[in-house]
Amino acid sequence: MIDSLITDFINLYGDNDSEIKKFFSPSRINIIGEHIDYLGGKVFPCAIEIGTYGIARKNDDNLIRLASKNMDLKGEISLDELVYKDENDWMNYPVGVVKYIEEEGNNIGGLDILIYGNIPNGSGLSSSSSLELLIGEIVNVFYNDGKIDKLDLVKIGKRTENEFIGVNTGIMDQFIIGLGKKDHAMLIDTNSLDYEYYNFDLKDNKIVILNTNKRRELKDSKYNERRSECDKALEILKKHKEGIENICDLGKDDLHLLEHIEEENIRNRAMHAIMENIRVKKAAVALEKGDIEELGKLLVESNDSLRDLYEVTGPHLDAITKYSNEFQGCLGARMTGAGFGGCGIAIVKEDMVDEFIDYVSPKYEKETGIRAEFISSNVGNGVAEIS
Repeated sequence: MIDSLITDFINLYGDNDSEIKKFFSPSRINIIGEHIDYLGGKVFPCAIEIGTYGIARKNDDNLIRLASKNMDLKGEISLDELVYKDENDWMNYPVGVVKYIEEEGNNIGGLDILIYGNIPNGSGLSSSSSLELLIGEIVNVFYNDGKIDKLDLVKIGKRTENEFIGVNTGIMDQFIIGLGKKDHAMLIDTNSLDYEYYNFDLKDNKIVILNTNKRRELKDSKYNERRSECDKALEILKKHKEGIENICDLGKDDLHLLEHIEEENIRNRAMHAIMENIRVKKAAVALEKGDIEELGKLLVESNDSLRDLYEVTGPHLDAITKYSNEFQGCLGARMTGAGFGGCGIAIVKEDMVDEFIDYVSPKYEKETGIRAEFISSNVGNGVAEIS
């Protein structure tokens, strides 16, 4: 496939003496810890071996030329005009990354880039963050000798999402895509940015990604609304407990404080955040002990909370997780990512995966009129130049 992409690159941009380099930026799944990465919580994601490929080389024209095998739109952006434009569509993500790399005192320069991603479009598997870290690493390698720290690229990716695109996401997606490690999940404290790797051994079970094929548009969803509701909850809670900066600073012993929040929906958002943070810690212990059944139960609890308290699932995710959790060989399934469509994940007995798909697929299609996609992927490394 890489050879084919290089051929397409040369057909698009022509041949010259500049060196062509190849890059890969993974997608991610979050095992547990949903909608708390912007609330100071702990999250437990891993990088997966589907993602975004980039073929690139320098140019001397002061331009970022961009094309994608997945999108019809292509174009060129002057390095003197790194501004958001609606008509640039997906190209705004690379533009934002390059802008902030320069603003933070690093080198930038002209690049020809061809992109190809095998992440299902609109699936909630973080294609935007994958693209952000891909562009960051390309600029890092070509113009900064790879010396920009990965954590700095992670922060630039988040800044692009928040300030340039206008979606108030947390840092989890960029973090795991930048720093992922093969065959390991990562426990990330999104408040301190401390992190720890855990061996991702599910014994005789396998993660199956459940793509609802209901496209999720994050900017047009209620994502920012949930952020605002949590800000309201925090404002109230701060009046009743000193020294808290984030909702996830609170624990089980603090749940009585929620009685001070009069609005039920605001109270529910805070309840989800506190309990989800507790579940993440339990999940890390369960994985470390090899208690995969306990991990599965925590996934179901998380999904129930995201559906009933945080209200970010919707009929398609509700259907696919419901039928998944009905199946005897499924230890637990839940939505993953921002919700409002997109994907779920399920832990399924390895020797029953085909049977699981045969059970869930027709039931989901009958209820929604949409054919689901079931994806298996290994746990892989973070963004890097590839040989």
